[in-house]
Amino acid sequence: MKTFQTIKELRAALKVNRLKDKTIALVPTMGNLHDGHMQLVRRAAKEADIVVTSIFVNPMQFSENEDLERYPKTLKEDQALLESNGCHYLFAPDALEMYPDGKRSQTQIEVSAISDILCGASRPGHFVGVATVVTKFFNIVQPDCAIFGAKDFQQLMVIKNMTRDLSSNITIIDEDIARAEDGLALSSRNGYLTEEERNVAPILYNTLLWAKNELQLGQKDLQEISEQAQKNLEQAGFKRDYFEIRSQVTLQTPEEDEAELVILAAAYLGKARLIDNIQINLTN
Repeated sequence: MKTFQTIKELRAALKVNRLKDKTIALVPTMGNLHDGHMQLVRRAAKEADIVVTSIFVNPMQFSENEDLERYPKTLKEDQALLESNGCHYLFAPDALEMYPDGKRSQTQIEVSAISDILCGASRPGHFVGVATVVTKFFNIVQPDCAIFGAKDFQQLMVIKNMTRDLSSNITIIDEDIARAEDGLALSSRNGYLTEEERNVAPILYNTLLWAKNELQLGQKDLQEISEQAQKNLEQAGFKRDYFEIRSQVTLQTPEEDEAELVILAAAYLGKARLIDNIQINLTN
């Protein structure tokens, strides 16, 4: 595996592969990698000849009160993991390489309708930062496909809508959520949990399963399900952010008798903000 810090060097390497008709898959990350990321890398290796992984802690998607400075940076460990899981090129630029005129002067990409709800309401400007940096990575790498995890369902929708709206010739592939044996969705932010909090954390997934079961039993009052779920989480020690049942297609409040739903949750446990979701089709 080769590591590049500059756009010029990465493009030169990829040009050689394109001249050989090699297909390219991109896996964007912020580093501090775990097996959930490796699941994406392994999927990328199945989809294309060349796997490019990016590691960039994007300042544009962090607000002033968030954890940009303390976000874990583990480049050497990440390189070893990537090499052993089939990655060919690692692109690890610094902020100056990505935003040479500073992030405030950077042209921004906003995906309307779904960027300012749910996590977007809790983290203003977050999805503008996500959409902007992903667009830059798409333009730099020009991959045939890009792999994203389904843990952040809203982010996945933002990227899919952006790719469609901008007529990008890139296939977006979503990979199932990687979970620990007790159900907790794998996340770099799980490292913020104390031992006691880690024992409590799987309750978030169990609460999603409870809500799914309520829907499957025919419960129609979505607000009642959501509020009871919030109370259950608070009793377990979580601080509420949101617990919502939305349309899989629009991320808006579902139409009456809409069958394809997604249950989304975000909650604080100690210093960690945990997110998770479950998709459900009530016709199955």
